[in-house]
Amino acid sequence: MRNYKTQMEAAKKGIITPEMEVVAKKEHMEPEKLREAVAKGVAAIPCNINHTSISAEGIGTGLRTKINVNLGISGDCKDYDMEMRKVDMALKFGAEAIMDLSNYGKTNTFRKELIARSPAMIGTVPMYDAIGYLEKDLLEIKAEDFLEVVQAHAEEGVDFMTIHAGINRRTVEAFMRDKRKMNIVSRGGSLLFAWMMMTGNENPFYEHYDELLRILREYDVTISLGDALRPGCIDDSTDAGQIAELIELGALTQRAWAMDVQVMVEGPGHMAMNEIEANMKLQKRLCHNAPFYVLGPIVTDIAPGYDHITSAIGGAIAAASGADFLCYVTPAEHLRLPDLDDVKEGIISARIAAHAADIAKGVPHAREIDNAMAEARHNVDWDAMFDLALDKDKAKTYFESTPPADRHTCSMCGKMCAVRTTNMILEGKKVEFCTEK
Repeated sequence: MRNYKTQMEAAKKGIITPEMEVVAKKEHMEPEKLREAVAKGVAAIPCNINHTSISAEGIGTGLRTKINVNLGISGDCKDYDMEMRKVDMALKFGAEAIMDLSNYGKTNTFRKELIARSPAMIGTVPMYDAIGYLEKDLLEIKAEDFLEVVQAHAEEGVDFMTIHAGINRRTVEAFMRDKRKMNIVSRGGSLLFAWMMMTGNENPFYEHYDELLRILREYDVTISLGDALRPGCIDDSTDAGQIAELIELGALTQRAWAMDVQVMVEGPGHMAMNEIEANMKLQKRLCHNAPFYVLGPIVTDIAPGYDHITSAIGGAIAAASGADFLCYVTPAEHLRLPDLDDVKEGIISARIAAHAADIAKGVPHAREIDNAMAEARHNVDWDAMFDLALDKDKAKTYFESTPPADRHTCSMCGKMCAVRTTNMILEGKKVEFCTEK
């Protein structure tokens, strides 16, 4: 029987847990170094004691950038089988986390199956589930009701929960004073804002924060402090509301650490490229280097249908500048619930952004697979190239869709392939395009 409640408590006591051993091996680092990072809060290992199928992952300073996949049903799309196929897609392409954002009906059946079969971390936003779980309209929900939903998710085995505890009376005042184009675009944040305005009460997750932390500590659930006032368009970024909330999240981070609850802090959604690096540094400063989890940032507002690209651009800059965890964005963002193809495009885009950032940050061994790909290309070894590709099937399908006459080239350049030409010259061979058969 373990003599600690959470990974952070163990780390503070000098204990290297089995989960730390797993993560350290994946990250090519000494377990003791990881333990020190978890003890300080600059790294987290979201791992609910009831999520027995998990393969632990670490998020934070010095670790590989991780990605999250959002899925879940809505009132307009209630196909649980399709959502489970998205889960399989996420696992196939190596997503480290999956968030169930279902917001319709009784969601716990799907969530329990998800937790039972998934080695990836599972996250939720209990606020989304409150109305369906409690079968009450928003105005009828009491503060203790919200905590009841958190308790239920924790018992089921959820590893991390987005809790919008930073939108309180002070941050609402800043938001109301500094007018925005897009107001509040966070679903959970908007629901809490509406509840606060209709009831006249303080945010229940802020007012009862210590009780919330006691629930999370019991099951070793990592709190992901949600950014209810994140910008929903680039014109709203880095405004008073966003920064006021970030200051609150820094204080809430320290309160959670004092109770040995692991923390991640969530960051901006839409933001021009020239603001991203400064925002990452500001978050790390104000939130005491807690792991930073960003959606995007989406760097331009005019590309519906292509927001997996706008997000990947922002995500690569953000992660290279200090963000630790990227939430994928699909081509369906702002338009509809994503289908299976959208999910795949979103995952690959996020994986590219995360990997590119790891190379820029000098994460140990990040470059090795790129060097192996360069070697395979140097040797014009197509099978090796396919094996190393993020999306092996797509790479092979593209190559074979217009097959070259000579497999030592591709159909773009044929015998004028630069690699082939240079290799032949360096091997002492003559290059003769007109006479070669």
